[in-house]
Amino acid sequence: MTTTIALPRLPLGDPHDCTDANDELTLYQAFYDTLIRRTDTGYVPHLAETWSVEPDARTWTFIIRPGVRFHDGSPCDAAVVAASLERMAREDKGYTLGSPAVWRQYLGGARLHAEGQILTVHLSRPMADLLDVLVQGFIVAPSAFPRLDAGDRTAICGTGAYICESIGEGEVIARRNPDWFGTPAKNATLRFRLEADPVRRLAMVADGRAALANSIPQPLVNAGPPAGVQFKRFTIPVCIIYLLNAAKGPLADARVRRALSLAIDRTRIIREVVPDAATPLAGFVSPLHFGAGRSPVEGPDLATAKALLAEAGHADGLTLAVDCPTRLPDEAERLTAILGSELAPLGVRLDVHYHRDREAYAHMVRRKEIRDLCVFDSSPLSTFRILYEKIDSRVAGAWWEGYRNPAVERLIDAARTETDDRRRQHILEEAYAELQRDPPWLTLYNPIRTIALRGAHPGFVMPVDGVIDPATLPLLPEDGAPA
Repeated sequence: MTTTIALPRLPLGDPHDCTDANDELTLYQAFYDTLIRRTDTGYVPHLAETWSVEPDARTWTFIIRPGVRFHDGSPCDAAVVAASLERMAREDKGYTLGSPAVWRQYLGGARLHAEGQILTVHLSRPMADLLDVLVQGFIVAPSAFPRLDAGDRTAICGTGAYICESIGEGEVIARRNPDWFGTPAKNATLRFRLEADPVRRLAMVADGRAALANSIPQPLVNAGPPAGVQFKRFTIPVCIIYLLNAAKGPLADARVRRALSLAIDRTRIIREVVPDAATPLAGFVSPLHFGAGRSPVEGPDLATAKALLAEAGHADGLTLAVDCPTRLPDEAERLTAILGSELAPLGVRLDVHYHRDREAYAHMVRRKEIRDLCVFDSSPLSTFRILYEKIDSRVAGAWWEGYRNPAVERLIDAARTETDDRRRQHILEEAYAELQRDPPWLTLYNPIRTIALRGAHPGFVMPVDGVIDPATLPLLPEDGAPA
């Protein structure tokens, strides 16, 4: 018998391309393993039994678990793990929306030495947070590389808890891997079923055609779960923000950026745009991120905001041009309308320019062609990656928009070389506080997501990254079975 998981998207991509897409990562976590896994308290061994890092933060050694085999029967040793990391670091890999070669920034130029089960990684630059990258470094059987390179996304061969049995129209069937090294998955056969409509997705769980449905929107949650269905709500690390053009225009002035941040009422914005489905964002990363500070966001303080704006030469207010997509985040248009009403008492008017092609929009942002500000999200659950890719002016990464803060950059350098987790956490907390004082973005909220499960599962909690992990799901009812 089969247990069905209903997903709003059923993407099959290349596992060595960078993604933060929830449904795509769910599929990858079924079929592939990584060297380590992230928990709410840090990292734990997975394919790597142990790891160590030299004081220079450049030389890492991983001891690969012995006896592990890929789904094609080939052995998983240090050499094949190295092959996956080398493929991740290729110029044409690591693509995320609008930004190629994400992993090359960290693994490019690395020297990998494999001997039996021992893998040594010599980075070209120190990176004490390398595990943040490797947590999405899916290890793929080299036998699948040629098909993946040819664009065949059905070439699925990992070491994971599930083996891909078949791929059909709108569904992927996976059976439990009897030889997996981890705790055996509780559900023998999973069907990942595409259902884009959330009402129908929830109905599938209610009537027994599915045991789990991902991404239940808040209006359906507010109506309460159907009989025999349980909702699980959880905060995700995605940050809904406005990127600010700090290279030119009014927002190049730190006083104007701070004035915007002080003027808005994030609680009201959430209430008007995504009621009961978000928590206010106090800084450039979520509370789930390593090194996130605990100081609340300042404001709303309209008097101080007006004084800052006047000091910057805008006592009579100003008009800011906003780029706004029509999806991702899907509430972007409503959000921009409410932001306009929040900033109006400050004397700030918004001139909104809408974009319907989301990928073209992402490329526009990457090329630094935004107007004064643009709606965006920040998704990696890696504080260092966000600092490096989005805030460090010396890198000028894909999502950097002209912000410069030498104090923050000194802290980035210090974090890069600090291998003691507690000391590095303190460094990142300092960066968090500095970025509250001098915000690079207009930060708004962290979304709350909901899944629906058939039956009662009181002990089940979602992983910290908010991605369904098929290997750790509770025993769910099979299709057609009573809850």
